[in-house]
Amino acid sequence: MREQIKSRKRVTDYGEVFTSPEIVNAMLDLVKRETERIDARFLEPACGTGNFLEEVLRRKLRQVEKTYRRCQLDFERYLVLAVSSLYGIDILEDNVVECRERLFRMADAVYTDAYQRKAKEACRRSLRYILGKNIIWGDALSLTTVGAERRQIIFSEWSFPLHNSLIKRRDFVFAELLSGGPDGEPGLFSGNLLVSDSGERVFVPTETRAYPPVHFLKVAEAYDD
Repeated sequence: MREQIKSRKRVTDYGEVFTSPEIVNAMLDLVKRETERIDARFLEPACGTGNFLEEVLRRKLRQVEKTYRRCQLDFERYLVLAVSSLYGIDILEDNVVECRERLFRMADAVYTDAYQRKAKEACRRSLRYILGKNIIWGDALSLTTVGAERRQIIFSEWSFPLHNSLIKRRDFVFAELLSGGPDGEPGLFSGNLLVSDSGERVFVPTETRAYPPVHFLKVAEAYDD
């Protein structure tokens, strides 16, 4: 069982207290169907070492294993999709490093167990690259990164729009993503209010940068930024 605090100083300076597994699971059970949907996006603005995100990923990976294990390429594609749907911010750098590593280890353990020597290093590189973009060392209150060069937090949206092996990346400013959603509720990758042909209210964010689709196993090499 993981400790709920690392040190009293961190509690005093940052209010850092980690949520217990029992509370994490009870809270996630309130949105159980979403936690089991592979492409459902989750953002933890004070992610710590990843207690919430790890449990969400565990639930998503069960669905990947159950549905796609017979085909390695499909398994890899949905493994990448599951990992790419998780986002986190933490003000402490060591937490960010540990969170990224916990999520990678969980995904890699499931992948390695499924395919052993057939598991591809290219898939592992894609997972690490995406986690590096999705788990941010930053301050969710000021909406900026932390470190020598403070800048606006940028999140990447990852999708498979053509339902094949090409993944698409679009970058968005985090502050704008919080600008609104249906009925005024903020939502990740929701922004400007539009009305669809069916009359449904739809929020479409304004992207800061779009990238050409690439094979999901070549993400790290194609987006070397």
